Amino acid sequence: MAKGKSGGEGRDSQGHRVERVRVKTARGRRASSTRWLQRQLNDPYVQRAKKEGFRSRSTFKLIEMDDKYQFLKPGMRVVDLGCAPGGWCDIAAGRVQSNSDNPLVVGIDYLGMDPIAGVHVLQKDFLDDDAPQALMDALGGHPPDIVLSDMAAPTTGHKQTDHLRTVHLFEVAALFAKENLRPGGIFLSKVFKGGTEHDMLAELKRDYQSIAHIKPPASRKESPEMYVFAKGFRGRKEDEK
Repeated sequence: MAKGKSGGEGRDSQGHRVERVRVKTARGRRASSTRWLQRQLNDPYVQRAKKEGFRSRSTFKLIEMDDKYQFLKPGMRVVDLGCAPGGWCDIAAGRVQSNSDNPLVVGIDYLGMDPIAGVHVLQKDFLDDDAPQALMDALGGHPPDIVLSDMAAPTTGHKQTDHLRTVHLFEVAALFAKENLRPGGIFLSKVFKGGTEHDMLAELKRDYQSIAHIKPPASRKESPEMYVFAKGFRGRKEDEK
């Protein structure tokens, strides 16, 4: 178990109290591991998530983005790709007013997670061939109003490989949204910087009325992640028939 001691208290940029913790390098632990642990323990969003009962610090990313753009509205159907441990599902369910009698949120992840009222969770790899149909079946065949994706590939330590794998996840998420969203729908997805350039960005601009890139405050400054917010899905050709 990690040992550390309090280094006093401070405030983050939003005025929330932050407890400072100093971590000593234990025998057998690398210095890099100690630095990661200290950063994690001193992360104001990690501390807030624990105090406020959220499942992860990433929960605040969705809260901040929805507070700004107000896209999660009561009655909307939501698909959350790569949903474990459930932080985004939890917020989405509350804001669209999903409940056990009328579940409006469906999540998918190959990792297991504790259940959430109003959320139908599929423990399955989204990259499986039958995953898209399983999601649509869970929605009762109704097209989603919003497709969310906070997916990121497990890191290998090779930056270029990790970048390409995460870009691939973004591309398959975008394809799912294109094939299943209702006209006027929204696609919000994580991507690394440089991941929506060239052909992919051009395709998104054709498919949606507006595109924005977002770096929410809860996203670490040193992280290359950002979010693509695509609003106003123009629909598929068959929707026009």
